[in-house]
Amino acid sequence: MPYKFTFDLSKVPKFFFTELATTSYQTGMHTTVLKTSMHMIEKFKIEEVTGLNINDAIVLLNDLMNLQAENIIERNKFLESKKRALLLPHCSRKHLDSRCKAVFDTNIPSYVCSHCSDDCIVNQADTIAKEKNYDVFILSGGSCIPKILNSAKYEGAIGVACGEEVKMLRPLLNNMDIAAQAIPLLKNGCANTVFSIETLTKTL
Repeated sequence: MPYKFTFDLSKVPKFFFTELATTSYQTGMHTTVLKTSMHMIEKFKIEEVTGLNINDAIVLLNDLMNLQAENIIERNKFLESKKRALLLPHCSRKHLDSRCKAVFDTNIPSYVCSHCSDDCIVNQADTIAKEKNYDVFILSGGSCIPKILNSAKYEGAIGVACGEEVKMLRPLLNNMDIAAQAIPLLKNGCANTVFSIETLTKTL
């Protein structure tokens, strides 16, 4: 959890993220980012909905705008990639105790989903991705990502993470020449993190 603050965007209207991507791409983010962020924060009442102070809200929104812009830039290259991986955070599992039947494979290292809870978003993501021939890795941290992506010479990868983690991983993926798409967490923390299955499905 790299951010020093926690957030929950799960109550923010879904079209916020579509407009965020469109606005950030069309406005020339790097020259108008602060003005755009303030406008978006006011328009969608981000402070009120999330409880974040203005500074943290700006950091979060700027990261989300960068993430969406990079997704747009990388999209064609990603669509041309053949062998792809999906990287999921283990903290999005419904249960983080023995009720979760996922098995941890120390050789990868990654959890292997056992599909024990139908309403677990990791289970849902794993099922959808495997139907589309993705290799799925449920990770307890980011340090194992280079080993995983090198293991099978992946050309494309989708990572589900908070914006701060995406910023840390982008240079690595660029150096490995892996076309990436990022799905932002809507709620961060050490447990019960949330991401949009709908967004993931469209990205896959």
